[in-house]
Amino acid sequence: MRQERVISIAWRRLWCALFVLATALVLTGCRGGGSGQAGMDGSGFGPNGQAQPGGLMGRGGPKVKVALLLPTTAKGNTAQIAQALKQAGELALFDFDNPAVTLVAKDTKGTPEGARLAAEQAVNDGAELIVGPLFSKSVAAAAPVARQAGIPIIAFSSDRQVAGNGVYLLSFLAGYDVGRIVSYAVSQGKRSFAALIPNSPYGNVVAQAFTSAVSRSGGQIAAVERYPLEANAMLEPAKKIAALATAEPPQIDSIFIPAGPETLPTISALMPYFEIDTKTIKLLGTGRWDFAGIGREKPLIGGWLPGPDPKGWRSFTQRYVKTYGKTPPRLASLAYDAVSLAVSLSSNPPGSRFTPDKLTRASGFAGVDGLFRLRSDGTSERGLAILEVQRFGTRVIDPAPSAFGNAQF
Repeated sequence: MRQERVISIAWRRLWCALFVLATALVLTGCRGGGSGQAGMDGSGFGPNGQAQPGGLMGRGGPKVKVALLLPTTAKGNTAQIAQALKQAGELALFDFDNPAVTLVAKDTKGTPEGARLAAEQAVNDGAELIVGPLFSKSVAAAAPVARQAGIPIIAFSSDRQVAGNGVYLLSFLAGYDVGRIVSYAVSQGKRSFAALIPNSPYGNVVAQAFTSAVSRSGGQIAAVERYPLEANAMLEPAKKIAALATAEPPQIDSIFIPAGPETLPTISALMPYFEIDTKTIKLLGTGRWDFAGIGREKPLIGGWLPGPDPKGWRSFTQRYVKTYGKTPPRLASLAYDAVSLAVSLSSNPPGSRFTPDKLTRASGFAGVDGLFRLRSDGTSERGLAILEVQRFGTRVIDPAPSAFGNAQF
């Protein structure tokens, strides 16, 4: 059955009235970001216009249809995440308005078959761009339909295998941030690295990225120890790294630990257990360190991690909560940025709005999480800040770039 969410004219007008002042503030903040990127941060967009049957539509002129494929009726909390992504996309239409843009939601039902049918509906409705789906199998099912119709997809999956040939992944991909943390550490005089990396698919990707990044930056790898995810199995690998850190003189000056909230507290506790002085041996992480309460792990205080400047996420969250009364899931920024990208390119002539050269422009786009650009291989690149772990969270110690250069972040 065809699933399509329609927002009424009355609802639309009510929102415009309620948020006219808030929107003015949003536009001021977005234009003043200093990124110099065209489109999302400097095109003068204002609140969107009238709603019409068939989706959230603008006023007058030729309509530019953007389909939003999400599992809005899937089981479990997936439907809640999908709803939050949809709402984030709608919020982007208020914040960055081209009156001609139409956002039409299609339900994938959380299945590959549902995604294929949703993609077919989007094509039949005349969509010029598809945003979503969420899951890799759904992306793989929707991609042939969109590809045959010449419609690009900006998806939320983090599975690199579905990227490319018209499919672009806006998600935070495994290993995307390793080069940033390594290059910053080297710039601060760190030269000899060790690493504690989990035995997992994520660990495999990160290990390769780490080796390449250290080689590019001119550093040296003294040791890479892989560990199973069981707590007791971490002891021996950590002990081997500790032997290098506690030698006289120390054989390493930094330890790379790409772990998340599930295992990082256990690993960090092994630092004092093996008498590793984390004031002299710098601990380095990835974006997986960016979780609430990281400062409660005392050995991690002073450690460095790459990530978006938190100001963008805080500002987005405040607007989202004011609009919908709930805190958004972290993925919501992806939907907001994808729809904002679509709006920023929608003023191009028909047939050349969402072409590969437009989507992968070198200057990229400015989003909630800072600069990003899509690559021709379907992956994405982001301009990241360096954060330092503090007792009550993190602080920026090296800002994100204001523009993309030739460097790979």
